[in-house]
Amino acid sequence: MARKIRMKAREQSREVTYKSRAFRLPDLLEERRLRGEAFFEFLRIPAMSAGVYALPAGGTDPQGPHTEDEVYHVVSGRAKLRIGERDHDATPGALLFVAANVEHRFHSIEEDLTVLVFFAPAEAARRA
Repeated sequence: MARKIRMKAREQSREVTYKSRAFRLPDLLEERRLRGEAFFEFLRIPAMSAGVYALPAGGTDPQGPHTEDEVYHVVSGRAKLRIGERDHDATPGALLFVAANVEHRFHSIEEDLTVLVFFAPAEAARRA
């Protein structure tokens, strides 16, 4: 059975049915850059969503806790990720898990930071 994947566009959302879908990281990074936004969601199904998040060196991470579990995969850059009261190194190759509703944010961003973000279920799916 094909899964429905919602690809979000800036102007409108459209729902497309796929049995699978492949993405190229360079294309995703370029799309995020062209949109001029810190976060670009490239995949949404009910069980999960995924996006690219980028913060500049010296920048501030404005995010708050999410109602979904979350995994970050650091693509490039160097920073710290504070999860609750504990800091973790956010360096290329790091995989960082944050449970739902836990306070977290990137800080001490020494080099432009780019991360892949995976939410389960899809981000904002639990909001009323």
